[in-house]
Amino acid sequence: MKQIEIGACVPGSDTKTWLAPLVEAGFECVALNFHMSLGGTDLHALAEQVMPYLREKGVRVATIGYYCNPIENTEQRKTLESVIDAAPLFGAPMVSTFAGAYEGEPVEKAIPKFGEVFRELGKRAADNGLKIAIENCPMDGTWQRATCNIAFHPKAWEMMFEAVPEQNVGLEWEPGHQSIQLIDPVSQLREWIGTGRILHMHGKDCTTDWDAVRRYGVLGAVPFAKQRTPGFGDTDWRQILSILREGGYESDICVEGFHDPVYRGELEMTGQLHALRYLKWCRGGDFAPNPW
Repeated sequence: MKQIEIGACVPGSDTKTWLAPLVEAGFECVALNFHMSLGGTDLHALAEQVMPYLREKGVRVATIGYYCNPIENTEQRKTLESVIDAAPLFGAPMVSTFAGAYEGEPVEKAIPKFGEVFRELGKRAADNGLKIAIENCPMDGTWQRATCNIAFHPKAWEMMFEAVPEQNVGLEWEPGHQSIQLIDPVSQLREWIGTGRILHMHGKDCTTDWDAVRRYGVLGAVPFAKQRTPGFGDTDWRQILSILREGGYESDICVEGFHDPVYRGELEMTGQLHALRYLKWCRGGDFAPNPW
């Protein structure tokens, strides 16, 4: 059985600052992530720069993330294609991204274009021996007014994967993005793990202020949820890891830092290392082969 490794999300345009400290701290794999732009990064040069170090340390690249709007933005879609082509240089088994959207329009309006775009991207990924994992982040969108990612809700997933039946296109699932919608992530994972669509996971959680919900509701007047680093949020990750193991999950969990409102600034590394230790504990520690 493959160990579920606990990795770290590394800002792809700032690997000089973050890559080595996170690897030396004990994270077992890394995701190199870019948001909307590569920021002038030459991926071929980046691979030449980081791969000798990662190979020496025995640390894999779990995914290359380029989070963009490939439905509405042609240039971002072309960049995503270049990321797919470059991912094998890092030995990454997948590329992570957003599903895209028509900004300000309902989720279902984008489904036909999603099918067209991701059937092509999925084929390109398959030709490179890769999968595409679509993050489930709302990006402050709603069902009626999406922003840059329609893949934040299970009803959208049903429509997305009907439009793109290829199994190498799936989800980069994170419980916090469901909790912030008041969706129970544990029962959702139990329902979806058997579909084969959970391809990768982000380690990020959420805390819900139920007093604020009861007093003010959920329409935005008063915030009721905060993104949290695993170990500080509401989710019982022991259940998450058990469901993943029972479901035959063979990918990783990459802690997505830089979001926790408490463990930030000078406490950023403290929070991420707590998440590393906590998630290792939730998976049962290090793999120990049976003596018989």
